Amino acid sequence: MTIKTPNTLSMQKKDLLLDATNTIAPHWPLDKLIAVNPLWALVNKPFDDISDELSALAGIKTHLPIKSYRAWYDEGRISQDYLVKAAHHYDLKVAPASLLEHLSQASAAPTPWRNIADLADQQRSAHKMSWHDEITHQVSQFCAAHYQQQSPTLRQHNIDSELDLYSHWLEVTNEDKGLSIIMAEPKLTDFFHNLPSDKDALFALAINELALDDQALRFYAQALLLDINGWSSYLAYLNWSKGDNNENLAKENHVESLLAIKVAWELVIWRYLKHTSIALHAAIETKWSAQKNTIPQLIEAHQDALLAPKVWALALEYSEQKSLHKTLTAEQPVPAHSTRPELQAIFCIDVRSEVFRRALEKQSDTIQTLGFAGFFGLPIEYKAKDSHYERPQLPGLLQASITATECKSDKNHVHHQQKEARWHRWGHAAPASFSMVESMGWWYAFKMFKQTLFSKRQEHPANRLAPNTSWQLTQHSFALTDQDKANLAKGILDTLKLTTYAPIVMLVGHGSHTSNNLHAAGLECGACGGQSGEVNVRVLASLLNDDKVRALLNNMDVAIPSDTQFVAALHNTTTDQLTCFDQLEDSKDIDNKITNWLKETDWFEKAQYLAQQERATKLDTSLLEVPDKQRSKAFTRRANDWSQVNPEWGLANNHSFIIAPRQQTRHLDLQGRSFLHDYDQQNDPDFSILERILTAPMLVTHWINMQYNLSVTDNFKFGCGNKVLHNAVGGNIGVFEGNGGDLRIGLSMQSLSDGEKWMHTPVRLAVYIAAPQAAIEKIAAKHDIVRQLIDNGWLYLFQWEGDKVQRFFQQRWQAPE
Repeated sequence: MTIKTPNTLSMQKKDLLLDATNTIAPHWPLDKLIAVNPLWALVNKPFDDISDELSALAGIKTHLPIKSYRAWYDEGRISQDYLVKAAHHYDLKVAPASLLEHLSQASAAPTPWRNIADLADQQRSAHKMSWHDEITHQVSQFCAAHYQQQSPTLRQHNIDSELDLYSHWLEVTNEDKGLSIIMAEPKLTDFFHNLPSDKDALFALAINELALDDQALRFYAQALLLDINGWSSYLAYLNWSKGDNNENLAKENHVESLLAIKVAWELVIWRYLKHTSIALHAAIETKWSAQKNTIPQLIEAHQDALLAPKVWALALEYSEQKSLHKTLTAEQPVPAHSTRPELQAIFCIDVRSEVFRRALEKQSDTIQTLGFAGFFGLPIEYKAKDSHYERPQLPGLLQASITATECKSDKNHVHHQQKEARWHRWGHAAPASFSMVESMGWWYAFKMFKQTLFSKRQEHPANRLAPNTSWQLTQHSFALTDQDKANLAKGILDTLKLTTYAPIVMLVGHGSHTSNNLHAAGLECGACGGQSGEVNVRVLASLLNDDKVRALLNNMDVAIPSDTQFVAALHNTTTDQLTCFDQLEDSKDIDNKITNWLKETDWFEKAQYLAQQERATKLDTSLLEVPDKQRSKAFTRRANDWSQVNPEWGLANNHSFIIAPRQQTRHLDLQGRSFLHDYDQQNDPDFSILERILTAPMLVTHWINMQYNLSVTDNFKFGCGNKVLHNAVGGNIGVFEGNGGDLRIGLSMQSLSDGEKWMHTPVRLAVYIAAPQAAIEKIAAKHDIVRQLIDNGWLYLFQWEGDKVQRFFQQRWQAPE
C-alpha cells in the first residue's frame, strides 16, 4: 500500500478546524446537570439560517412535523390570521384561501450531507456491519473508557505521561485485532498502523487526500462532530470547564481530538476501499466530489423544504404571544397595599414557583412574594464539612469565588457517608460482577423488593446538611471578615431592592424529590448549578441574621428592622411541600416562635394543597376529586416510587420571562409557563439592575427554553430518548440509551410527552420588560450576546407598559403581530 508523505497543516486550515470545534455547545455532566441551548455557539447567526444549515449538515430538525402543527390548528391553538401573517413574513405568495391546504402538504426532506462512511454504507452488503454504526459504537465506548475517572478500564502504555484522546485511541485501536472480524474486512486494522500519531499531521493528510477546500473543510468537520454530537457536547464542556478542574484534562482541546478520531476513521475507509475495491472507491469518489462542490445548493434545498414548517412554527408563536398579551393587558393590576406585609417570600424565577406563589398569595393580602435568581446572588461553591466533596452553587456561566462550609458537621452522618462510599466502591469495582453478586445477590433482591413495596425517599448524601449550624465562608482559603460579609449582603440587597421588610422574610430555594433518576439534577435549581438551593438560602439567611453584619449594613445605609427575621426554606417542586430550616443553636426561641406562627396560619399547607390540585390536572387526573391530604400523600408516593418515569413535568411548557413588579402579575393566572423576575424601574435609576437581569437570568431562561424546544423537535440529536433504557456512563458523564450508541444529551421523552401528546410546546422564549425603551436599547447595544439573541431571532423581546406591548427587533420598535 502506498502512503503519501503528509503535508504541513497551514494556520488557515487549522483555524477552520478550530472554528468547527467551536460550533459545539457544552453539555454538563449528570451531577451538575443544567439546561443549555445546544446551539448556543451559533447564536451569532439568525436562527432560521442555522436551522437550514443544520438540516443540510446532519438532518437536524428544529421544527416539528407539519402534522403536529396542523393538529394544533384544528384544535384552535393556531389561528388562520396568524398563519397568513407568518406566510407574509416568509414572503410566501399563496392566496389566503389556499394557504392551509398548501402548508398541510408534507414534502420529502432532501438528503443531508453524507460523510465518507455514509457513502460507503450505501453500497455495503446488508449482511455486514454498517461502517457508521461501528464507528459510533467504537468511538463512543472508547470515550467512555478514556474519560472514566473512577476505576478506569483502560491503561496507557506510557504511564509517565498522559496521552490525549486521539493518541490514546490510536494506541488502543492499533492493538484491536477484532475490528477486521467485526467489519468482515480482512487486514482493515493494517490501515490504522499507517495513521500519524500527530493530530495536525493527520488533518493535513486528510485535507490533501480528500481534496478539501476551505468551504468543504469547515462544513465537513462540523458534520463529523454533529454525527457524534453527544460526546462532542460533553467534550466541549471539558474544554469550557478547563477539564472539570483536572490539570491533565485542562491541557487538551478535547473536541479537536474527537474530530481527529472521526477524520482518522474516514481516511482509513477511503484508503481501504481504494486498496480493496477500485470500482466502489471510484463511485464514492464521484459522489464525494459532487457533494463538495454543491454545498450552497444543498443548504438552499433544505431552506426550501423547511419553509412550510417555519411558517407553521411562527404562526404558533404569534398565537401563543397574542394569548399572553391579552392576559397581560386585559385586566389592570390591583393597587399594592401600603401597609407593611406580614410575610415576604422570595422565590426563584423558575416557572414551577409561579404556581406555588399564586397559591400562597391567595391565602392573605398581607403576603408578598417576589422572584429572584435562585442562587440568590451568592457566588459560592459548597464544600462538605470533613470531606473533599465540593460542588458549584451558581449558574453554569459563572465561576464561584467563595467557598461555603458548615461550621459543624453531623459525625454520624459523615460516618454513614463513608460507609456508603466504601460500599459503592466495592459494588462498582471491576470484579464486583462476580464477588458482589455471589455474596450479596439475595440480599439485594430483598432490598429491591422492599423498595418496591415500601418505597421511601432517596436523597443525595451530600444534601443531608447538618442542622442548626452557622457557615464558614472563605475566599482563596482566607475566611471572610465581617466587613466582607456585609459587602456581600449589601450587593444582594441592592439588587433585590426591598423597599420595606416584613417581620418574616423567607428565602425560598427549590429542589426536586425523585427516585432512581439519573437526570435528577436537571430538576433541581439550574441557577444553583443543577443542585438544590438549600445551601444558598441557608447561607444567605445566616448572613442577614448576623448581628455584626446587620450593624455594618446599617452604617452602609441599609436599614433592616430589628424585628425582621430571615428564614431559609426549600420548595419541593415535585410535591409542592415547603420546608423551613432552623437557624442556629442559640436562636431556638426565635425559630420556635416563627415555626409556631407559620403553623397557626396554615398558609403553606393550604398553598400546597392548591398547587397540588392544579398540578394534578397534568400529572394524574384521578387525584382531582380526592381529599387534599389523600392527594398530598399520592404526590409523595409518586416522588418515592422508583418506577415512576415522570414524577413531575419540570419546566415543560415554559414560554415567557416577565421582568416587572409582581404587583403587575399578581392577579393573573400564568399557568406555570412564565419565569417571573421582580423588577421596579423606579428603584433602578441607572438601569444597572436591568442590565444584570438581561445578561444573566435572561440567558439562563433562554437556555432552558431552547433545551426543551430542541429536545422535542429532535430528540435523537438533542434529547436522550427513553429513560427506561438509560445506563450511566463513567459514573457521572452522561447516559447511553441501552448499552451503546452516542452519549445522549438533553431531555428524555418521558420529560416531554405523556405518551399521547407533547407536554411542552416548542416556541421561542418571549421576554417582557417593564422598563423604558431607551434603557432596553442601550443595554442591547452594549452587549453583543443580548443583541444577537434579539436580532437573530433566538428569542422575542417586548416592552410592556400598561395596556401596550411593543416588540424590539433589529434595533427598532414595532407593534407585535
